Amino acid sequence: MCALAFVLFCGLGASECYKPVRRAGLPARIKTIAVPAFQNDALRYRIETRFAAAVADEIIRRGRGLRVQAEAEGADAVVDGVIKNFTFSGVLLDARGRTRVFEVTVVAAVTVRDQIENRVLYDNQNYVFRGEFEFANDPRTFFNEEDPAIERLSRLFAESLVSTVTNGFVVNDAL
Repeated sequence: MCALAFVLFCGLGASECYKPVRRAGLPARIKTIAVPAFQNDALRYRIETRFAAAVADEIIRRGRGLRVQAEAEGADAVVDGVIKNFTFSGVLLDARGRTRVFEVTVVAAVTVRDQIENRVLYDNQNYVFRGEFEFANDPRTFFNEEDPAIERLSRLFAESLVSTVTNGFVVNDAL
């Protein structure tokens, strides 16, 4: 019963993680976006650089023609982020009672500022992202899987955030 609920939870949640978005939602004046390293209030080692790099990579991947840089100076828009909380908890146990699947929750504050018109294009001080990672069944093949899991989660976080932010541009531009 729990396994079925977990499969449904993951299946329904995964369909909302990636939504294709076009650059057309950005204001035409935005040609360069700065993604400086995020601030790390969660006290997890190096997650701020991993998440900021993943966001920059996702903007490059999706935003054909957009330039991405690390410094705010000279950029048309800036993505400022703070990783406020990073927690993981066990959600699925194996037959021996060991946790096999962890749910990770990332709470971030994200602000996108248009530096040309000096206005906020997108702001969410409580951006919540959830993902999961699984440990290997066989303890003989076990290695520290947390690091690769964080890399994967940072990419999924970036996909979700860039979709949300880009969709937010369309809504905020209409105001």
